[in-house]
Amino acid sequence: MTPAADPLLDVEGLCTRFFTKAGVVKAVQDVSFSVRRGEVLGLVGESGSGKSMTGYSIMGLIDPPGRMVAGRILFDGRELSSLSPEAMRRLRGNRIAMIFQDPMMTLNPVLRIDAQMVETIRAHGRVSHSAALERSREALVKVGIPSPDERLKGYPHQFSGGMRQRVAIAIALLNEPALIIADEPTTALDVTIQGQILFEMQKLSRETGAALIWITHDLSVIAGLADRICVMYAGRIVEEGTTADVLTAPRHPYTRGLLDSVPANTPPRERLRQIPGMTPSLLEIGPGCAFRSRCPRAQDDCEHDPEMRPYGAAGQAIRCFHPLEAP
Repeated sequence: MTPAADPLLDVEGLCTRFFTKAGVVKAVQDVSFSVRRGEVLGLVGESGSGKSMTGYSIMGLIDPPGRMVAGRILFDGRELSSLSPEAMRRLRGNRIAMIFQDPMMTLNPVLRIDAQMVETIRAHGRVSHSAALERSREALVKVGIPSPDERLKGYPHQFSGGMRQRVAIAIALLNEPALIIADEPTTALDVTIQGQILFEMQKLSRETGAALIWITHDLSVIAGLADRICVMYAGRIVEEGTTADVLTAPRHPYTRGLLDSVPANTPPRERLRQIPGMTPSLLEIGPGCAFRSRCPRAQDDCEHDPEMRPYGAAGQAIRCFHPLEAP
């Protein structure tokens, strides 16, 4: 299905902070992006770059001492940040679903799998128990779980970690949501099952027009899945563009460093390349480019905050004073 012109999700100037005794953690800073129906957007970056916090902010799952302090989140024309907790609960698991990295954030350890899946379906619509059970069975088959009838009667502790993750993915797909936020959901899965899950997610997006935000640090996964990529560093998006443009002609030095760090991109017998230094503490980030202490192209003007601006191919944008030239 061709993505519609109007965005299903439009995030503008999102800022999420955690007010701790040690100081204010700037987890997400001035993040803006949009996702159209049927489109797959990849959010990539190192651990601690703000990818997951962006997803939690969209879902309204930021707990104290954290809170969204600025920006707006429009989903299908509705401002999510202004909705009541009850209205958000009606959206979660129905129109918007999130697949967590840890499946036990989704699964209740004391309930059988069939009870959890049937409850997820019937919480958002009038469906008979038998119809909900059959839909649950079909969802387990989609994610590659063998003997689904037997597995429906099991408890989470009877499953392996990878099997639990597949159940969590199946639960997210049950109500055919319009938007799915997937937070590294295939990390615990073997390559064969990972490929099957990615295929099913792409198929779902094409056939139903569902938008998908895939959060990951694995560039090899996102290369074959996403239509567009947003690269995050220290709570900000530093580069955005089509998957082909960002991965083949990156313009931000951080994106180039991520690609160079992939083992497959290192010539034989050469030492694995890496980005020097460490990601800065989000407690201590001040003005200026957060990447400047690790950047080989940093100059005096990097002490000031760079703005996101168009650069490179059509639709590509970066947050950098000294971008890389086209190869």
